[in-house]
Amino acid sequence: MSLFHCPLCGRPLKDEANTLSCPSGHSFDRAKEGYVNLLPVSRKNSRMPGDDQGMASARRAFLDRGWYAPLRDALCQLSAELAGPSPTVLDAGCGEGYYTAGVQDALASAGKTARMAGVDISKFSVRKAAKRYKNIEFAVASSYRLPVADHMVDLLLNVFSPLALDEFRRVLRPGGVYLYVVPAAMHLWELKEVLYEHPYPNEEKETLYPGFTYDRIVPVDRVIRLPAQADIHALFQMTPYYWKTPKEGAARLAALETLDCRTSFRIHVFRRM
Repeated sequence: MSLFHCPLCGRPLKDEANTLSCPSGHSFDRAKEGYVNLLPVSRKNSRMPGDDQGMASARRAFLDRGWYAPLRDALCQLSAELAGPSPTVLDAGCGEGYYTAGVQDALASAGKTARMAGVDISKFSVRKAAKRYKNIEFAVASSYRLPVADHMVDLLLNVFSPLALDEFRRVLRPGGVYLYVVPAAMHLWELKEVLYEHPYPNEEKETLYPGFTYDRIVPVDRVIRLPAQADIHALFQMTPYYWKTPKEGAARLAALETLDCRTSFRIHVFRRM
């Protein structure tokens, strides 16, 4: 059986060859890369929702260089510490699977047998994830309508992705762990100083969401030196700033050969009540 449930009727999906099907007769073919599209056309907000191919490729190139490895390592350490011996893990907004795969490897190294899945609304991102990480189940789906049964998930990852609280409460079992990664106040400050005349810090707050208890907040801070324009551009293109920056700011960034930049993350650790 697949970890995913039918997005149309909510019934379990059975994996048969290259097709997922439910008892109601709904079926979904696997793409050649291995993922399945569980985002009904009626729920799309555009023809190609989510990150486009350029953004997905830029993020893959940037993450492959290891610039955000400290964040992945922190997520791996927390996951290995907090997950049970046989956890069901869902990465909501998995992108290209960088953190999903890292957590899976960490759980295996800790002697735990995890059932892993990732969803993202971007087909381009999920395609890259499924092509590289064959032992993880990936689907195109919205975090606001997760194709997962109630109380099925032990560990939920949410890295820079929409805060779909109602769905997260629904799919997490009581006592399940929710790891929520957000940018801290000074994240990418030096990049923003180049792009904008008057940059401002990100808002930081501690919000106790209904249905959850706070465990802790884990800071992950580091200064990275990007040694080439290709690295600088990859970082720029994978951020929302790529679509919001005036031409003058983008030109200033394109003229740089190197960039020293702060990366600053906060991992909010919650438990489902």
